[in-house]
Amino acid sequence: MAIRTVVKDGDPILKKVCRPVTKFDDRLATLLDDMRETMIAAEGIGLAGPQVGMMRRLFVVWDTTDCPDEIPEDYEYKFIDFVNPEILAVTEEEETAAEGCLSFPGKTQIVTRPEAIKMRAQDRNGEWFEIEADGLLGRCLQHEYDHLEGITIMESGVPYKESED
Repeated sequence: MAIRTVVKDGDPILKKVCRPVTKFDDRLATLLDDMRETMIAAEGIGLAGPQVGMMRRLFVVWDTTDCPDEIPEDYEYKFIDFVNPEILAVTEEEETAAEGCLSFPGKTQIVTRPEAIKMRAQDRNGEWFEIEADGLLGRCLQHEYDHLEGITIMESGVPYKESED
């Protein structure tokens, strides 16, 4: 596995819509493994194809549902690979929160998103699965999906300013 370079603010690749994945092979598995390593090294919870220069409809997320408050040294990360994801449903209820992005280091935006999402995707072997998520994982899925559509937090949110109190 290798740590890849994360594409940063200003690169036009972040504004482009990604193409579907059509080959489920060793190259795809290596890319997904590299993305996992890159995400951990960058201390992120999600990473999409365009963020590592790949214009394919895929992303990886750290499954934060059972995450401890402080990560012990021997913590075993659980990941979910999403290939060719589709949004099946979102809730009408919304939640507004601050979001960061590995492609926009040091910038935080306030983004309003549906509270929960239902998504369908393929795994690294091409098998379809469905997932329903809310909280941090639900927000992460929506954030990474936006990357596949060429949408970043800079377009979907407003700048976050800390209180001066």
